[in-house]
Amino acid sequence: MKLISKDIEKDNAGQVTLIPEEAEDMWHTYNLMQVGDSLRASTIRKVQTESSTGSVGSNRIRTTLTICVETIDFDSQACQLRVKGINIQENQYVKMGAYHTIELEPNRKFTLAKKQWDSVVLERIEQACDPAFSADVGAVVMQEGLAHICLVTPSMTLLRAKIETSIPRKRRGNCTQHEKALEKFYEQVMQGILRHINFDVVKVVLVASPGFVREQFCEFLFLRAVKQDIKLLLENRGKFLQVHSSSGHKYSLTEVLCDPAVTARLADTKDKASRKSKRSSGH
Repeated sequence: MKLISKDIEKDNAGQVTLIPEEAEDMWHTYNLMQVGDSLRASTIRKVQTESSTGSVGSNRIRTTLTICVETIDFDSQACQLRVKGINIQENQYVKMGAYHTIELEPNRKFTLAKKQWDSVVLERIEQACDPAFSADVGAVVMQEGLAHICLVTPSMTLLRAKIETSIPRKRRGNCTQHEKALEKFYEQVMQGILRHINFDVVKVVLVASPGFVREQFCEFLFLRAVKQDIKLLLENRGKFLQVHSSSGHKYSLTEVLCDPAVTARLADTKDKASRKSKRSSGH
């Protein structure tokens, strides 16, 4: 969802102009709209015309209308909202008070005005317009002393944290400094995951590294989760998938996302999510 403008007064009256960009956004739009709101959008109206000879015909005219919302129907198959109401702004083709149905669909701009915007609805808009909320894949690309925590959306990769620290080399007969530094590094990565990955949205967390870093980190992560009773990690353990990458640099994520094991897992996750969303929307 793209937010074009937002004009909310101190008394919480006002309007927002949005462009839904994908199917999920139409579901958000359906949930934003209530009877009594006013909706302004481009629409097609059949208009009767009379020629100079007196013959009457009808043309389909594209015009912009503002209606007071009376009924809202969501067609999840066509991914379309049909909003019916009466015209409340003067228009050369449609009389004031005349009924009209506006059809909203992806990539068509609309303006929604309310007498009272509540915080829940405004939060929903914020979430719908924040690409992080459509990111159902999290990724930690790491090597010793370097980690990138990312969120992956259908159209982009969002870097949420870069963790860089120096790890002393192992010395013969004394690994203490190396191990302490590594543990501190893993702790920082764990905190980064807890801070930046929303497990309510994210379905898979890819942990990628060269060598054995990913195995060692995941072992540390879940031992620490048990020790500190971090339920969020323990309940979502099944979402973590370990994958090989050539480095801990962000560009290595591209190769990770092309890994057949990863593409299969993501496809499976998408199928399950699609079936779940159909059930929850009653279709």
